[in-house]
Amino acid sequence: MTDGRRGPLAGVRVLELAGLAPGPFAGMMLADHGAEVLRVDRVKAVSDRPRTDVMDRGKHSIGLDLKSPEGVAAFKELARHADVVIEVFRPGVAERLGIGPDDLHAVNDRLIYGRMTGWGQDGPLASTAGHDIDYIAISGVLSMLGREGGKPTPPINILGDFAGGGLMLAYGVLLALFERERTGKGRVIDAAMVDGASILFAMFYQGVQSGFWGPRGTNLLDTGAPQYDTYETADGEYLAVGSLEPQFWKAMVELMGLTDLPDRDDRAQWPALRARLAEEFRKRTRAEWEKVFDGSDACVSPVLSMSEAAAHPHNVARDSFTEVGGLVQPRPAPRLLGVPAQDLSPATRLTDLSGWGLTREEADRLRERGILG
Repeated sequence: MTDGRRGPLAGVRVLELAGLAPGPFAGMMLADHGAEVLRVDRVKAVSDRPRTDVMDRGKHSIGLDLKSPEGVAAFKELARHADVVIEVFRPGVAERLGIGPDDLHAVNDRLIYGRMTGWGQDGPLASTAGHDIDYIAISGVLSMLGREGGKPTPPINILGDFAGGGLMLAYGVLLALFERERTGKGRVIDAAMVDGASILFAMFYQGVQSGFWGPRGTNLLDTGAPQYDTYETADGEYLAVGSLEPQFWKAMVELMGLTDLPDRDDRAQWPALRARLAEEFRKRTRAEWEKVFDGSDACVSPVLSMSEAAAHPHNVARDSFTEVGGLVQPRPAPRLLGVPAQDLSPATRLTDLSGWGLTREEADRLRERGILG
């Protein structure tokens, strides 16, 4: 029995234990492509109103008291009918609750158990607290982010929480689902944000060791080079310049009407070249520069706010954004051509759990006792 969802993951059932950003993001990525995701929250956190959080779109939700034996037994029954569990606790917590991998594999050996943590399931830091900034610091990634002469600058919580955490967990789930087709058995996934952030920077670890990549803010792609940076315009807005290749640089320079520029291949000339470009870009507004570069290969783009991005002609033409529950948000990615769009409605309570193994009578009894919300 499924909820009628479509897509490559239709028929895949996911139990998502409520947590902060990385776990819900992984669940969102799976729900976006057809998985039936049931978010399991605290009883008091569940209400009649739909959850409008972007990362809860397309999901159902219930509340369950996992500190009670009956709540644990109910969760195991749900897991018996699930394909995937997303667990977001510190190492050892799920085991103490009685819903660790061994506990759930005893009732469903096909279950894929995805564990999402910052430090991983072992190691000296495994049991300690942390946040995105800590995980990317330990991975070496944070040391590379920022301008020359400045302090390391975290890119909000994209690299640890979302890219290195939630996205890697979703990828691990897909790997385990693929493997299960051959083995018939589930798998435990140890998704650590510190590992995920590290693998995202694989190319740069090589670059540092080979000497190709220098100190923070001095390289081709980290604002060291004037041909790959942002510039302020006359109205206080910004343009992003990415004219790395000679032909793109030539297109930009010609459209700007610049001549006698310092040699961009001479790093000693980078400060002078940057100053010249900055001076020129300040002569017109962002909108005026957009018209200059429109349709060209100059690789110059306006730096849009998030509200402006949804209205950009390219994003509008691709239908890249939508509104769900009153919130503008990006549509699922990547796109699988020919697959119908998913229901992106806000998460709603799931009141009938019979398809997940709990009879109406059992569910009503748990509700009366305050164990199920």
